[in-house]
Amino acid sequence: MAEPVREELLALAAIFCGQDEWEVLSHSETDGIVFRIHTKAAGLTDVDLPLELVFHLPVAYPLCLPGISVNSEHLTRAQCTTVKGKLLEQAKSLLSEPMVHELVLWVQQNLRHILNQPETGSTSEKCSFPLSPAVDGEPWITLVHLDHMRAKSKYVKTVEKWASDLRLTGRLMFMGVPDSSENLQSRCGLKWKEMQREND
Repeated sequence: MAEPVREELLALAAIFCGQDEWEVLSHSETDGIVFRIHTKAAGLTDVDLPLELVFHLPVAYPLCLPGISVNSEHLTRAQCTTVKGKLLEQAKSLLSEPMVHELVLWVQQNLRHILNQPETGSTSEKCSFPLSPAVDGEPWITLVHLDHMRAKSKYVKTVEKWASDLRLTGRLMFMGVPDSSENLQSRCGLKWKEMQREND
């Protein structure tokens, strides 16, 4: 890790020193560092909205853009996407120098103006974009094993909602029960039988 990046991380940890304001999520010599900052910014009604900003600083940072994820229970998915896009635009003007603190200050000062723009949309769907473990859109697999469930239909409904909120596609399988696969992609028009035929 370059010395200016190390100094930036120390400064950020000192600035965001309140409870749960700063958290390092992962650190690796090959993938860089991922950390989360909880902050607030004035929204449309001048009320401070809580924001969760997740930054991924690749090994080549600050010569390349950081990965950014924006989450807030008070913003729609479209608004989160727009805020992220504006932050990345701002980051392009700061390339070659440590920029995370500048980006946090910028979103604190400009969130109201970003939300005022028509392209942020007005959908009521809440924002829930996590930082994806995929790199450059590569597919990835996560396996979850649950030992016990009381109501299968309620369980399936909950998992489908999670998958929809996180914009995931995949397959839900009940092990040991014949013909029990639920296709989470069915709402996208992909039928389980077609998938089964391709895999045979």
